[in-house]
Amino acid sequence: MEKKGRKTIKPEKLKEVEDLANSISSYGVIGMLNLYKTPASALQKIKTYFRGKAVIKVSKKSILLRALDKSGKQNLKEFVVGYPALILTNMDSFLVYNSLRKRKIPASAKAGDKAIRDIEVKAGPTDLMPGPAISTLTKVKIPAKVEGGKIAIMKDAVVCKAGEVISVDLASALQLLKLQPMEVGLNVVIMEEKGVVYKAEQLIVDEEKVLNDIQRAIQNAFNLSINSSYPTKETIGFMIAKAHMNAKQIATEIKMEV
Repeated sequence: MEKKGRKTIKPEKLKEVEDLANSISSYGVIGMLNLYKTPASALQKIKTYFRGKAVIKVSKKSILLRALDKSGKQNLKEFVVGYPALILTNMDSFLVYNSLRKRKIPASAKAGDKAIRDIEVKAGPTDLMPGPAISTLTKVKIPAKVEGGKIAIMKDAVVCKAGEVISVDLASALQLLKLQPMEVGLNVVIMEEKGVVYKAEQLIVDEEKVLNDIQRAIQNAFNLSINSSYPTKETIGFMIAKAHMNAKQIATEIKMEV
């Protein structure tokens, strides 16, 4: 009588697990992705962009879970969601995440999608002709009326809050207005670097704020050096020029020539 036990894994599957586990162990940074609703064309473009800097591995969930076990990354199994994939690299986690975020492209909303941010319809004219379209808009509380033979939006309106599910009616209205409130690209679930797991929301970098903070810090350091009369390579020229001007002013006041 045949013994019942765990299902036998085919040799080719075992090799796939082995290869993926080896790849995971070969890199210092591991990113868990969710390819849900990611077009193949977008995936290919991102693979091309990261060529030589990172590799993207797409596997069945069962293979990925076994590979994480085998590579000692059991702590990442809880983040295997949707249509999972890995991005493996030695680049900084924040740099990888923000590079992926920049390469997302706008997309139309479909019924059942969750809004990634508040969806706002701005006031102003449209190219829509009067007719059924105006009912489609007003049905989802977009204030519209006919002006100059075309439909116009009367005032700004937030029609869906971030995280809310987009209805069939709202998706239709947004398509009429040619609005693309969604994004397609690679969705990062987490990045792990040196044993630290960063969730997507922790990886967002406001580059403008960072640049402003750096510029402010440089200016503060410059001012501190000047005000405390502590010369540095960056301030010595300014301090000498200032001292020379002060000396000339004093000389003028006491009618001496320096």
